Amino acid sequence: MLAKVLSLGIRGIEAYPVEIEVDISAGLPAVTIVGLPDTVVKESKERVKSAIRNSGFQWPAERITVSLVPCDIKKDGTSFDLAIALGILAASGQMASQRLTEHYVLGELSLDGSLRPIRGILPLSIAASATAVKNIICPRYNAKEAALASGITPWPVNSLKEVLAYLHDPLMLKPCVIDPYELLKQKRQYAVDFCEVKGQHHAKRALEVAVSGGHNVLMVGPPGSGKTMLAKRVVSIMPEMNLQEALEVTKIHSVMGTSLAKDGIASMRPFRAPHHNASDVALIGGGQAPQPGEISLAHQGILFLDELPEFRRDALEALRQPLEDGTIRVSRINGSFVFPASFMLICAMNPCPCGTQYKHKNSCRCSTTQIARYRAKISGPLLDRIDIHIEVPPARYQDLTSNLPAESSVQIKEEVNKARAIQRERLKDEGIMCNAQMSHKQVRKFCVLGKEESELLKMAMTELNFSARAYDKILKVSRTIADLAGNENIKTEHLSEAIQYRSLDRNWWG
Repeated sequence: MLAKVLSLGIRGIEAYPVEIEVDISAGLPAVTIVGLPDTVVKESKERVKSAIRNSGFQWPAERITVSLVPCDIKKDGTSFDLAIALGILAASGQMASQRLTEHYVLGELSLDGSLRPIRGILPLSIAASATAVKNIICPRYNAKEAALASGITPWPVNSLKEVLAYLHDPLMLKPCVIDPYELLKQKRQYAVDFCEVKGQHHAKRALEVAVSGGHNVLMVGPPGSGKTMLAKRVVSIMPEMNLQEALEVTKIHSVMGTSLAKDGIASMRPFRAPHHNASDVALIGGGQAPQPGEISLAHQGILFLDELPEFRRDALEALRQPLEDGTIRVSRINGSFVFPASFMLICAMNPCPCGTQYKHKNSCRCSTTQIARYRAKISGPLLDRIDIHIEVPPARYQDLTSNLPAESSVQIKEEVNKARAIQRERLKDEGIMCNAQMSHKQVRKFCVLGKEESELLKMAMTELNFSARAYDKILKVSRTIADLAGNENIKTEHLSEAIQYRSLDRNWWG
């Protein structure tokens, strides 16, 4: 007897419909799964067999063939367990199959027949919303996330027996319904705050400018100066995500099993800080079955690279293209995958191999050659793509012992939101959201300088030997500083501050 069950599979971070066909025929007892299953899918026959038996049903002592259609796409993951089990029960006549084609079936089975959560339920639900079938049977744990997809009705279940009871009597279950807009309105509380950072007013100001315009930052300072402490607090001053951004973040982390979701949706921007021994594949994504890397997990949030020169050169150079485009294309022999990678890059490094160059007078024992070799690990093209360079000196004793209240994240965030609102209004017809995303043509359009400002920039470009890319970066940052000040035009003081944030271009290479 033949039975068909609808399910869904994931390829990269996108999903596609899968039809599971189960045929039971006379012959020696055996289970064959075809349709390019990976090892995890092949092992599902053992989980399904135990789950069916422990749920009080009979395992057919015949030849069972399971086909996963389309057969030319590799299938992976554990989400097909429940659908295969239902197909076997329907094909063996132990349940009615009429309502199976009205639902997509997803879930990993435990040996006792209970359901475990699966990865990637949001992209699976989004793919289902584009088809005629709008019902999804899924583990209860995944139901809220599945309900984020427009037009989808998730039916949360706990076990194989409960699924069969629901298919027999649809009134026994209630669908999961949530309002994502209401979830995003809930106030988010961050565990860290900028008021906890003593001193470092110049660095705080630079980070406020960076977040206001979406600019990348490189901090240089000795160990213990507060670079990591500052970086971890940047997410607390970033604007709240809108629904589209929250769904993008939830989708990526759902596929990778690193969910940031609370009540089904990721409401806080991600902060990713990979170790400096990470490979280029770990950073940008890839693998035999391509998956997102750290830059995609940091999408709409922060990618923090501490000890920047210690990262592998090929890993750092791989960041250049996504920093420009906001996406990463991973090409393999079996296809090409595009992952989102619109993130704010924050880097930190020591000024020299020993790290004490800025700390105490005559404390550094590194030779000029050693310092040059250390700094040369950061290529010029990569440094050009980082808009703001700042030096973070050791914290002063008087700052550490001061009881004066420091500016909080809430206060800084208010200024950031005002600047972002100005940019959204200015760029609403350009298809971008912030100053850092402006193209060269848009820079020419929105960063017009007066005569005095033009002379200042000309002198800086000539004397400091800035590159053409640095020219655009200075204009973008000065535009952001003007927005923070509430000025329509870029003035000399705005341009001067932006030029200061390119300090590492001066004498950086020896």
